[in-house]
Amino acid sequence: MSMLIAKKLGAVIAMPGREFDSNTSPEAERILVQQIEAGETQIVIDFSKTDYVTSAGLRVIMMAAILLKDKKGKIVMCNGNEQIYEVLEISGFFEILDYFKSLDEALSSVSKIN
Repeated sequence: MSMLIAKKLGAVIAMPGREFDSNTSPEAERILVQQIEAGETQIVIDFSKTDYVTSAGLRVIMMAAILLKDKKGKIVMCNGNEQIYEVLEISGFFEILDYFKSLDEALSSVSKIN
């Protein structure tokens, strides 16, 4: 599976697999859209199991952020390795979405909008 889903403190924790790229992003997008359509409005993208992310993976995150904005929801990211952090920084994601060093910090952030 390209993305594991867990729930904690009223938020969905989405954990992309080792590679978040053009091969895995269609399934990841389907999974996130299903969660949002089911009424989930607080999502944490946890990169703890991910080695790298490409523009295809970034597009999935941005698509989910746009869908959540319409529902007054929030998506945040956490636990990226050095490569992922650099890709997010260079692509300007930190100007659009919040990033946290730990899952606990990320969950605390999204739980505030309850």
